[in-house]
Amino acid sequence: MINFNRFKLDNGLTVLVHEDHTTAMAVVNILYKVGARDESPEKTGFAHLFEHLMFGGSINIPNYDAPLQSVGGENNAFTSNDITNYYITLPSNNLETAFWLESDRMLSLAFTDQSLEVQRQVVCEEFKQRYLNQPYGDVWLKLRPLAYKKHPYRWATIGKELQHIEDAKMEDVKAFFQKFYTPQNAIMVVAGDVTLDEVKVLSEKWFSDIPSGNSFERNIPQDAKQTEARKEWVESDVPVDAIYIAFHGADRLSPDYYTTDLISDLLSRGSSSRLYRSLVKENQLFSEINAYMMGSIDTNLFVVEGKPLENVSLEEAEKYIWNELEKLKSELIQEEELQKVKNKIESTMLFAELSILDKAMNLAFFEMLNKAEDYNHEVNKYNLVTPEDIHRVSIELLTKENSSTLYYKSKTREHVG
Repeated sequence: MINFNRFKLDNGLTVLVHEDHTTAMAVVNILYKVGARDESPEKTGFAHLFEHLMFGGSINIPNYDAPLQSVGGENNAFTSNDITNYYITLPSNNLETAFWLESDRMLSLAFTDQSLEVQRQVVCEEFKQRYLNQPYGDVWLKLRPLAYKKHPYRWATIGKELQHIEDAKMEDVKAFFQKFYTPQNAIMVVAGDVTLDEVKVLSEKWFSDIPSGNSFERNIPQDAKQTEARKEWVESDVPVDAIYIAFHGADRLSPDYYTTDLISDLLSRGSSSRLYRSLVKENQLFSEINAYMMGSIDTNLFVVEGKPLENVSLEEAEKYIWNELEKLKSELIQEEELQKVKNKIESTMLFAELSILDKAMNLAFFEMLNKAEDYNHEVNKYNLVTPEDIHRVSIELLTKENSSTLYYKSKTREHVG
């Protein structure tokens, strides 16, 4: 249970405050409701590029990191397909430094040709290193457009192609900032050794004079229900073969999201999970295998991925995976097996509540989804899932017609079978 208070400034900035006086630290976490799904298909990778630009300095503070480091603080950020999240951790007696830094770049980020060029080069290098020159790095550049045909989830956060970042123009960057980096499109969570009154005073002082920005409506194209299996073969210089099977699942606010998440844990969380026990441990067919949810706001992908051993072809590997999926669909699981994965989820969530940063990020994310209070009911939503729910969702989810399979074949090894 995370206790917190909420207030909103006149310019639309939502502020959540979680007091935890067992620590001498504080966190200022700002979530902007913008991710790769908000991009134009012709200009992808902008949300991630902007994450980097936000550290390029503002008009008043040319070096963002220097004043923060001088007061013992640290910062970082991440971008997903749905959100961009920035956070600062620092000693609570220096809390105002974080307000100064975050408000200044929200109000007056420095748009210089030099900053754009530097960050463009950084992102382009990241694209090459992590996605183009890394073994299996381009999996999501291929699997996403295989699974999605209309929805902007069809490109990865890094973007569809390197060219989009290389061609980014200053006017495009400014327009992106003015639309999405506004108080009304942001949620700030302040957590740790702070008080509500202190945060109210600092929020008014540093953020209240920032213009709210223009409101806008999202009109995100949605995919029609998938009705036939999709397949793509890739051959690359990777050490071993790999297979990726993606299924369209429930959106993040659906009750079936929790059921689907539990299915992923039943299949691959821990050494006693179904896929690991059968395909890695007992029959020794795979070196590794995993199942997981992407956790997206809109229609999710449920992914099963594995690397078969050398004596197992990709076609055989696919059959072995489907055999295990069919077992899950064919009979009700035992309550004991289900309770085991529920307990693991509960312990993970309780562990997250030990960190003020995790608490701040979770409150911001759930406030963005609907309302932050929902986080405190997450464990109960998992506990309400029944074996019958697992059976029903498995049958709906794990079908050939709903699958997109990427066969990632190694050029370098000698194939058997």
